[in-house]
Amino acid sequence: MFLVTGATGGIGRRVVRLLRLQEKSVRAFVRLTSRYSELEHRGSEIFIGDLRQEKDIEKACRGVEYIISVHGSDGDTLSLDYRANIQLIDQAKANGVKHFVFISVLGADRGYEDAPAFKAKRAVEQYLVASGLNYTILRPSGLASNLLPLAERFRETGLYLLIGDPKNRTSIVSTDDLAKIVVDSVTVEGARNQILPVGGPEILLREDIPQIFSGIFNKEPVIINAPLLVVDGLRTVFGLFNPQGQKALGTYRTLLSNEFFCRKEEIANLEKIFNFQLETLESFLRRYLAV
Repeated sequence: MFLVTGATGGIGRRVVRLLRLQEKSVRAFVRLTSRYSELEHRGSEIFIGDLRQEKDIEKACRGVEYIISVHGSDGDTLSLDYRANIQLIDQAKANGVKHFVFISVLGADRGYEDAPAFKAKRAVEQYLVASGLNYTILRPSGLASNLLPLAERFRETGLYLLIGDPKNRTSIVSTDDLAKIVVDSVTVEGARNQILPVGGPEILLREDIPQIFSGIFNKEPVIINAPLLVVDGLRTVFGLFNPQGQKALGTYRTLLSNEFFCRKEEIANLEKIFNFQLETLESFLRRYLAV
C-alpha cells in the first residue's frame, strides 16, 4: 500500500494515476474540500484528513509500505512543509515503511535565509537522511504544469509578465516526468538513499519562456519586465496585516531572484538512473495545450 500526501495536487494526482495504472494499492490523503473524484474513480482508497493533525497522520500511515510526500504548504510552511513531514517520517519508522519519497526543492541546501519553505524542506531532508529509513529525496526545479495558466493567458493576450532578471537560468521539468521519477524511485536501485536534483533537459533563460509560447501560438510576445521592487512593495504591504503572507512572499522573491537549473551532467545522471529521456518544456506545453 502506498500513501500519497498532496494527492489532489499537480504532482500527486499524476503519481496516483501512475500507481493505479501499475495496479498498486494507493491511499490518497486528501482534504474534505478538495476535488478527489478522479482518484476515487481510479480505485484509490480515499483518506480524508488534515496534515496539521497528528492523529490524522497516524491513522493514514497504518498498514502502508511506502510513503510519497508531495504536498505543498498552502502558505503554512511550519505546519505543512515541516511538522507534517517530520510526523510522516516518525510514523514511517513506527510502521516499518520500506521506502519514503520526499519532494523537496532545488536549492534547499543553499541557505536562503528569506525563504521559509526552503529552510523547512532542508530540515526535513536532514531528518529523513538520519532516520534510518530507505529514502529518495527529489529536488525539482520549476514545474512545467505551473506554466500552463500563463500559456493560456498568453494565447489570449500575447502578454507575458517577467519579474526580475530575464537572464536568470532555469530547468523546467515536465510534471509527468517528475511523477514517473517519483513512482520509480521506490524500485530503482540507483535512486535508493539518494538526493537527486530534477530538471528538464534544457537550461533555459527566463526570457526564453515567452519565446517558446510565441513559437507555439505563432504570436509575437509583449513582455512586461517588472523589477523585483514590485515584490518588495507587496511584502511591505502584507507585513502590515498578514505576516504569514509576507513570509510566503519571501520564498517567492527567492525563486524570482536566483537561478534554479540542473547541470547537464546532473540531467544525464538522472536519465541514466531512471532509463528514459526527459521531455522538453515545449513538448509538454504542446501536449497539454493541444497545439
